[in-house]
Amino acid sequence: MKVLHVESGRFLYGGARQVLYILEGLQARGVQNLLACPPGSDIGAAAGDAARVFELPMRGDADAGLVLRLLRLIRREAPDLVHLHSRRGADLFGGLAARRAGLPCVLSRRVDNPEPRWLVALKYRLFDHVVTISEGIRQVLLGEGLPADKVSCVRSAIDPTPYLADCDRAAMRRALGIAEDAPVAAMVAQLIERKGHRHVLAALPRVLERHPGLHLLIFGRGPLETWLRQAIADAGLAAQVHLMGFVDDLPARLGCIDVLLHPADMEGLGVSLLQAAAARVPIVASRAGGMPEAVEDGVSGVLIAPGDVDALAAATNRLLDDAALRACMGEAGRRRVLAEFSVDKMCEGNLAVYRRLLGTPKT
Repeated sequence: MKVLHVESGRFLYGGARQVLYILEGLQARGVQNLLACPPGSDIGAAAGDAARVFELPMRGDADAGLVLRLLRLIRREAPDLVHLHSRRGADLFGGLAARRAGLPCVLSRRVDNPEPRWLVALKYRLFDHVVTISEGIRQVLLGEGLPADKVSCVRSAIDPTPYLADCDRAAMRRALGIAEDAPVAAMVAQLIERKGHRHVLAALPRVLERHPGLHLLIFGRGPLETWLRQAIADAGLAAQVHLMGFVDDLPARLGCIDVLLHPADMEGLGVSLLQAAAARVPIVASRAGGMPEAVEDGVSGVLIAPGDVDALAAATNRLLDDAALRACMGEAGRRRVLAEFSVDKMCEGNLAVYRRLLGTPKT
């Protein structure tokens, strides 16, 4: 089986990292992978051992020329199936190219934002099957009229191994120039509006009243960075809030924090939630999208209503108040990730979809 994967993301964030896991898992199962991605993208550099990489210009939703570029690649390399992993034009134009070439086409849907029913009825005709990374996203599509037999849930996963090692909490705090016994919270997310950074900044003064030594680490990059930096300064929080950017050693740091905050307004599933859980970190997240599938309320973390700043502050204070509760929730989260969010399970789920579309029996 030969599969052409299309990923338009330039950085190895959550979605692209999932694609890399899939490529590696499929290769181990005997699948020949082709990867189309933008020139200079991180996944192109990382996937060389798991796929033949083809760098193509991918300029977004207005780049109709991507249809022809993908069509030429399809005709030259003759894959059996096309799997589209991202949006920004790759979904629509990739679907058109696969349809023109007469190939089965799978779309991975990673976001839970609703689309108009008329758009779903038109665009999703291009795809033979849709794979959602959470049941929450699947339910959104079913509610918009997509037939149940055309959409499957195959949850995102992580390789937990880097997050299982014990963390030197004191050393991490010394490196940041903060007290060794300081409580530390973190956000790990792209710096974009829907991730809820503004909710955390709004809640933080109420948390600092109770825990004045708290420091907040914000990991990630994105277009919100300039606004966020100014908002931190305007609120007088520069001494407590640290913009960490994108770091290569996240596993070595994540287990050293006391609580992960992820009050996103929308979220397909939340890879950072799985990472934190694997590192035994309790989580405060929103009851939206696929997040309730990643965080079991009252067991591995606390779920709040989207945008509820009061509940966010209260939940954060509750966890910071109680080290035993944090430890209990952290252990529960790790057990759940190891049991339910394996890379093997994700790869087998995607491969089952391919086999069904191609009429290929499991070997």
